[in-house]
Amino acid sequence: MQPLELPHGVDDPPSLLLWRLDDLIPLILMLVIGMLTDRLAVFLVLGLVLSRLYGRFRDSRPDGFALHWCYWHGLLPLRARSCPNPFSRTWLS
Repeated sequence: MQPLELPHGVDDPPSLLLWRLDDLIPLILMLVIGMLTDRLAVFLVLGLVLSRLYGRFRDSRPDGFALHWCYWHGLLPLRARSCPNPFSRTWLS
């Protein structure tokens, strides 16, 4: 029986070059807003600051906290049978 080689980092989050994808989202969003408003330098600096702040926030929380927070506040609707309505705070049995 031959040993099976598994790739390293299967559970790692998606990345683009050296950065995690969720770190780049604030930067790319601010870059697009800066291009649309002709204030590219201001929004690029703001995107870098937001990306750094989000990285610090993410590192101090458990994995998946951002998705849980988005679901809890109704920003990530899931239409599965096992995911109840996030706005239902009380359960009737």
